[in-house]
Amino acid sequence: MENLKLNSIREYMKEMAISAFIVPSNDPHFGEYIQNHFNTRAWLSGFTGSAGTLAITLKEAALWTDSRYFLQAEMQLYGSGIELKKLKAPGTESLEHWIMERLESNQSVGIDSSLFSLSEYNSLKLSFNNLNIQLCNDPFYSIWKDRPELFFNQIELLAEEFSGESTSSKHRKLISMLGVVPPFLYLVSNCDDVAWLCNIRGTDIPYNPLPLSYAAISCEKIFLFININSLKFQDKKVLESEGVVIMPYDSFTSFISEYPEKALRIAYPEKISIRNYNNAVKGGARFQLDQYRGGAISMLKAVKNPIEQEGFRKAMIYDGIAWIKTLTELEKRLQSGVNVYEKEVADLFYQNRSLNPNYKGESFSPIVATGANAALPHYSPSEEDVLIERKGFLLMDTGGHYLCGTTDTTRTICTGVITEEQKRDYTLILKGMISLSIARFIKGTRGSQLDILARGPISSVGKIYMHGTSHGIGHYLCVHEGPQSIRMEENPVTIEPGMVLSNEPAIYQEGKYGIRIENVLLCKQWKETNWGVFYEFETLTCVPIDTKPIIKELLCQSEIDWLNNYNRMVKDKLSNYLNREEQIWLSESCKKLD
Repeated sequence: MENLKLNSIREYMKEMAISAFIVPSNDPHFGEYIQNHFNTRAWLSGFTGSAGTLAITLKEAALWTDSRYFLQAEMQLYGSGIELKKLKAPGTESLEHWIMERLESNQSVGIDSSLFSLSEYNSLKLSFNNLNIQLCNDPFYSIWKDRPELFFNQIELLAEEFSGESTSSKHRKLISMLGVVPPFLYLVSNCDDVAWLCNIRGTDIPYNPLPLSYAAISCEKIFLFININSLKFQDKKVLESEGVVIMPYDSFTSFISEYPEKALRIAYPEKISIRNYNNAVKGGARFQLDQYRGGAISMLKAVKNPIEQEGFRKAMIYDGIAWIKTLTELEKRLQSGVNVYEKEVADLFYQNRSLNPNYKGESFSPIVATGANAALPHYSPSEEDVLIERKGFLLMDTGGHYLCGTTDTTRTICTGVITEEQKRDYTLILKGMISLSIARFIKGTRGSQLDILARGPISSVGKIYMHGTSHGIGHYLCVHEGPQSIRMEENPVTIEPGMVLSNEPAIYQEGKYGIRIENVLLCKQWKETNWGVFYEFETLTCVPIDTKPIIKELLCQSEIDWLNNYNRMVKDKLSNYLNREEQIWLSESCKKLD
């Protein structure tokens, strides 16, 4: 079947004398989620996953995505004329190699200069050593006829009682951390970095409590680029008292180009667009690259202050209450014999979270997946009625934003008879999750050194999961936050006290079932000895772990003790907030595994 949307971009390519065009998934702020206005890759391809890059030539097209979306992409790309390329799978060629195989020397590859970072552009230049890279303006303004408009909602200030630190204090820390002789401008494109620095929140981006924004920071001031009409007059005055100068959102590019030429520009190369970089250089600016992994603000943001840490503990209790209310109602409906649907359960989570006045929305698209659907790591229930099976597992992965923190929890429960293999897999995942939870490690330890603790029990039976074991979590910010992580791939960022991370080992049996158990951890100091300073984790999540699928003989006594202590802790923390029916459900769910 002819793909009319691909034909439209190919007509543009012919007009511009471009032989290939690359369409990424991001917006100019390089965050995880984007407004529909920027969702050009999904519009062209039909693939709706959050990660993927589309390459188009005049005759062919291919899309690269990661293991979270392999099955989803296969279904959504079917019949589109776009070939699926599975990232990191054996035999998968790189996007650059695929393009070079199809183009002749000195032909042009087009990219939207506002959607590619400086580092991405430099990488493409190295790969395409015999091709030209043509920097384009956004071609979809003319191609996408019913393109959604860009929108700007109300901006709110986050009070210091929640943030734990003033904007002016964060500003001073950043300047000290950079250690650069003034005059300079530190350039920030990531909306979550801007929101953290200026203690602002918004609703411009799905699942991220962020306003669309940029910042340019000097020693004396923070220049904040936002939609000025989105900010209340009194809040503008508060920000100005903290050294913030409010600027129009669309003036960022011209401002950083026209700022006094002698002022050095500093930027993290993965977080500044090649468009903004080139415009500043053309204006005479000199650049120095931020050497901190993820950028200096990301490093500061990753280590939560005591107020933020306590806020996470409160948020986990709030979220635990919503989980218990949902699970109690779910079990009642399942036992009554009525049909229960995935979307119905996802809606229950939202309804029960909404009872809390501090609730600010879901932190990602909720996953409620029955049977084979759970083998899709980032499956989301659709509007279609998918009946929850009365056998096997139901996987639920949901999270919420609260004024005091952000949550992310996964539980897999039995909804009927399960096999011995399913029981074994569940128990091995639990072993891995516990192993990472109780880890104690010396200062300077990286996430890649801890990953095998969670992955090891699963690997012992010849199975593996391809996603990371752990991601950082923002404080009423993005649920997926760097620069820290725990995964097989090397990441030089060490795990430090104050960092909040997920802990989510899993097994996915394609076409059959998926199992994942996820808690949230806080790194804290354990003790100092003659051998150095040692750290440990505090488990923050307050949702019971289902003991029914466990093969007890596969757990050692210390693991059984950890599980019993954890479930007892959950019961103790939540019982007083529940009605009688919910308390009974919680007591049954938290019974000791003897």
